[in-house]
Amino acid sequence: MEAFTFALSTQVDFPIYVRIGSLEGKQKQIPFSVLLKRPDLRHIGSVQDPTSDLFVTAQLWSDSKPLGVPVQTAFKTFKTTRSWNEWLQMPMSLEDAPLQCQLAITVWDLSPMGGEGARGHYVPFGGTTISLFDEDGKLKMGRQKCKIYRHKAADGFSSTTTPSSPPPKRRKTAGSDPLAPSPEELELERVEVLIKKHEMGEIPRIDWMDQMVFRQLEKLKINADEAARKRAILLQARKHRPSGDPASAEDDSGEEEVDYENFTLHVEFPRFDHPIVWSDHEYPPPPISTYTQSAPGNANATLKPPPEVRFGPDIEGAEGVIRIYDPEVGQTGNPCEDKHRRLIRSHRTGIMDRDLKPNPKIRDELNHIVSYEPTQDLTAEEKDLVWRFRYYLTREKRALTKFVKSVNWRDAGESLQAVEILPKWTEIDVDDALELLGPTFDNPAVRTYAVERLRKADDDELLLYLLQLVQALKYEDSPNADAEDVAHDSSLANFLITRAANNLQLGSYLHWYLMVECDDSGPGSAQRRLFAQVEYYFMVEMEKLNPENRKTLLRQGEMVAVLSRIAKDLRFSRDSRPLKIEKLKKYLKDPKNDIVHIDPPLPLPLDPEVMVTGCYPDESNVFKSTLSPLLLTFKTSDGHKYPILFKVGDDLRQDQLVVQIIILMDRLLQNENLDLKLTPYRILATNATAGAVQFIPSTSLSAVSAKYKSVLAYLQANNPDDSEPMGVRKETMDTYIKSCAGYCVITYLLGVGDRHLENLLIAPDGHFFHADFGFILGRDPKPFAPMMKLCKEMVEGMGGTASPLYLQFKQYCFTAYITLRKSANLILNLFSLMVDANIPDIRVEPDKAVFKVKERFHLEMTEEEAIRHFEQLIGDSVNAIFGVVIDHLHEFVQRWRA
Repeated sequence: MEAFTFALSTQVDFPIYVRIGSLEGKQKQIPFSVLLKRPDLRHIGSVQDPTSDLFVTAQLWSDSKPLGVPVQTAFKTFKTTRSWNEWLQMPMSLEDAPLQCQLAITVWDLSPMGGEGARGHYVPFGGTTISLFDEDGKLKMGRQKCKIYRHKAADGFSSTTTPSSPPPKRRKTAGSDPLAPSPEELELERVEVLIKKHEMGEIPRIDWMDQMVFRQLEKLKINADEAARKRAILLQARKHRPSGDPASAEDDSGEEEVDYENFTLHVEFPRFDHPIVWSDHEYPPPPISTYTQSAPGNANATLKPPPEVRFGPDIEGAEGVIRIYDPEVGQTGNPCEDKHRRLIRSHRTGIMDRDLKPNPKIRDELNHIVSYEPTQDLTAEEKDLVWRFRYYLTREKRALTKFVKSVNWRDAGESLQAVEILPKWTEIDVDDALELLGPTFDNPAVRTYAVERLRKADDDELLLYLLQLVQALKYEDSPNADAEDVAHDSSLANFLITRAANNLQLGSYLHWYLMVECDDSGPGSAQRRLFAQVEYYFMVEMEKLNPENRKTLLRQGEMVAVLSRIAKDLRFSRDSRPLKIEKLKKYLKDPKNDIVHIDPPLPLPLDPEVMVTGCYPDESNVFKSTLSPLLLTFKTSDGHKYPILFKVGDDLRQDQLVVQIIILMDRLLQNENLDLKLTPYRILATNATAGAVQFIPSTSLSAVSAKYKSVLAYLQANNPDDSEPMGVRKETMDTYIKSCAGYCVITYLLGVGDRHLENLLIAPDGHFFHADFGFILGRDPKPFAPMMKLCKEMVEGMGGTASPLYLQFKQYCFTAYITLRKSANLILNLFSLMVDANIPDIRVEPDKAVFKVKERFHLEMTEEEAIRHFEQLIGDSVNAIFGVVIDHLHEFVQRWRA
């Protein structure tokens, strides 16, 4: 088959137009005898003047119902012919037009006397009804010829009495019929079809031939009109035959009333480049189960997959099998359960609940419910139990989040009680406050309560969660609210703005976090407007309180813009790497860029505590990579050097999240007096595709193995001490063992993947750390990768598996794992707030991101079981064969690329 290009009607967002053209036909003169009986007819406009002023109305109908109001033509005075040539716009688009949609077009005449069917002083001259789509569902286009039914207003009924193209009449007489259409009329109908194709461009235009055809067409039209007139006279003669004439009876039996005047109205529909085929909108099917629909307004309802439906034998795919939807299925809840819950939570028992105390069995059940992790859902019975003993639980700070989950926020009385009890609750921890700001809690009173708890945290602690708090602004939004109103009324937004305006370090990070969200081109334009409004209010507040800080942020933006422009130019440049390095130095030395000398000193966006006064252009470099990242060395105000990497074309938000979690875990471990010598270098995304990374002078394990043969030899070369058993300074070896243990535990919990010897780094002072967090949450481009990266090179640096230092390393791992398990709720809540942050590896399966972190904590285990589990994990990682193969393959690929 040949290619057939068409468009669906649902894709055409274009109003329905119709062009009212001209009215053709000769009006029959009313006999004088009729005028004597009905003198009101002589006052009709068309009777007095064959070219009287008429107007046309058009209205859309479908399924015998009008669609909108009628539209009429403007007043126009006619001279020789009645021709309007006016486009009318209907109050509906083509994408919304039903298949049975049709236009009821009525031509109106003036009659001061009114009469049957009159509309005020207007009577119908005639009407016609034309459908928008033909029998094949294709939209009609171009000129259309519509039959006018005299003295009738057009009706839009499904079985209309005024069709634009009347069906052919069946005649019972055999042989030639003098009342049948003449050959001239049949030929005229055939030629009119061809003329329409010619107008639509389906028949090529040939000017000299077209002129000849049109001249012949005029003659044919005159002959057809004459034949129609003769047929009308003959029909009239037969009508006056005696009633007993058998011929008359035979003719009348199959003959309908004939229009002697034969008026036609020419209309025109818009033309399109391709055929338009009617198509219906695909609406979501009604719910077939309560599993597929959550209660409106209840954010705590959990969406579950629909039940699996399996057909029996010989039914799968059989014709005639239909699925019937029950309108009562998929309701917000079971009426019996709702009634039961209202009886249990009756407000009349509220006074009695105040003094209610649980017995030992119920107390154990409540303690078990309170110990649930944030992702655990409560059953209906557990929610009722928490609600019943809500006053007793006010002394338990961990129970607040479970109480909020148990409240039916759709019930006005119940929600009012819940809001009144919130201030009486024992002060909650920060991790619970973060959970209340997550996506599952949308009640403004609950979120305001959580913000009040955050107000008691100092700026240093707030900085640990600032990235997630910015993401929590997304859940302050409501579908029908304006972004400006949400930003102005949000308690969380006002809290962040107030705190950040008084602290430059906090304000600098808040500014860049907001700028990244404003620049994000992913889904959620309304949320981008929300972040833009928060940024605007933040700048207004800084202008009031600290105008100098606002100027500082503007200067940071100018510096980042210059670095982005330089990095982009060098990235897309086709020059060799040495030429790129020379260009970079030239750009940095250019005084127009204000990079080589920065006066007054400027807080570095990557680390606002560091004041930079300029840079060292000669120490800059361009790395050999597809993105050509820049190495820049800044001068600090205290005389030190601060090297950074600046990238364009790479989304650093995932690395930024991982480093932020590492900083938080380091703080949690140090709070338990466990310093594992971590190196959480700083990362800042300045927009969705650019950012800066702190550069730590270090060497990869692959380079160490190539040059020094082992990590232990590398440490001995940089920190020799012959008095120690391993020949390495005690402090250096202690740093190495602790940092290895810390990163093994943290990268396991975060599911960091794509681990090889190139992104395992070690500093001369013994600090071991990971780089490049492009794969997290268990994702790994390499097959059969171990769950934790503990390669033989790392173990050899400790002296091997038989060394006492290796046993010490394992003890550090156990202690760190057990310590971080105690703060699992905090880490899970932080990941819950990042579900909609457009982080690549979270975006793959956002509903499973928190679960992937939770399953690595193994909260269902006791401490002894968790230690045994981690010991088994260490053994599997050390003995993993695929890890060694992967490292060798990666090393081979790197050498081949070089």
